[in-house]
Amino acid sequence: MDLLHPQLAAFAAVLEEGSFDAAARRLSVTPSAVSQRIKALEDRLGQALVVRQTPCRATPAGERLLRRLRPMQALEAEALADFLPTSEAAPRAVAIAVNDDSLQTWFLGGLATLHRRYGYLFDVRVDDQDHTQEMLRDGSVLGAVTGQARPVQGCNVYTLGAMRYYPIASPAFADRHFAQGLHAEALNRAPLIVFNRKDELQWRFIRQITRARVSPPVHYLPTSTGFVDAAALELGWCLAPETLIAPAVKAKRVVVLDGKR
Repeated sequence: MDLLHPQLAAFAAVLEEGSFDAAARRLSVTPSAVSQRIKALEDRLGQALVVRQTPCRATPAGERLLRRLRPMQALEAEALADFLPTSEAAPRAVAIAVNDDSLQTWFLGGLATLHRRYGYLFDVRVDDQDHTQEMLRDGSVLGAVTGQARPVQGCNVYTLGAMRYYPIASPAFADRHFAQGLHAEALNRAPLIVFNRKDELQWRFIRQITRARVSPPVHYLPTSTGFVDAAALELGWCLAPETLIAPAVKAKRVVVLDGKR
């Protein structure tokens, strides 16, 4: 059961599912009906809303509409939960953007609490903490864990806390590359482990402590939990959250390079 206008429901389904066929299956209508609803909505607003490709994506006008539509979907889900028996109220997944470090540490506990209390389902999208806000801005998600303090228009920002990061490496790697400390020459030679090409954390750390621009050999490794294992296996050094490195530090598989532990 949908409270939203069928044209808006079709628009959201196409962008969430990625195609007209998948949207039709979700809405239990034909692909032709979905296409007609999208076309009618575009005619009504006088702008193209969906780029017909694989997967389908929103045009700039579609992104603005989707940004307004997300809160309406959340209200619809809450209204249905209030008035329909639990067996009939199919919860809609709440789209949230989060960085991988948060996902691997504290974030799942928060989702589990919300699911137990309210029955929410979640559609979690992962990106770097400096870029998750882009998904909020284009309407892809309803909320985001972000490192940006300035709110997106129409949204609020709430401080969740801070994640403390430490530079780590295996004891042998640290002795080989950083016996004289974390200076620019050593950081320029020592292999570095970076999550992906969007990840600026290690580079900001290097500039902060050396005021220099260096060009070390780089491993790209898109796994937060794998960072600690990679450092322990002497692939390179990296920055990792305190909660993830604690067991490895205790077991002496890695050491903290700046002497804070």
